[in-house]
Amino acid sequence: MVDTGPLVAAALVDDPDHEACAAWFRMVPAPLSVPDLVIPEVCYLLAQGAQAPVEGAFLRSLVSGRLNVEHVVNADLERAAELVEQYADLGLGAVDASVIAVAERLGAAEIATLDHRHFTVVRPRHAAAFALLP
Repeated sequence: MVDTGPLVAAALVDDPDHEACAAWFRMVPAPLSVPDLVIPEVCYLLAQGAQAPVEGAFLRSLVSGRLNVEHVVNADLERAAELVEQYADLGLGAVDASVIAVAERLGAAEIATLDHRHFTVVRPRHAAAFALLP
């Protein structure tokens, strides 16, 4: 399961985490699941930090087979709402909550994220904790 941070860092060469994230994406076997709510957040951040070709390359990567877009279903939205409410003091937010909800539904115990603050605090239903990558 892939969160926003590694996707943005891998695409932006001036990002401090670029080398680590780009290397991780080259090394890890495909396909990687990306919840569809992550896509607009990545595009927004890429549009702020890069030129249009970088955002275009990211969008093309979604159809290349390297990244698998996982659609957030109603049960995921309900679980995301529960997580946002449960972790209100943390400021979890819809995108991170959807990543967790989809990971729970798919039984994914690993999340590629740079957001250790949120993903180390939240306790998933299906595992004691998430393994955070890269």
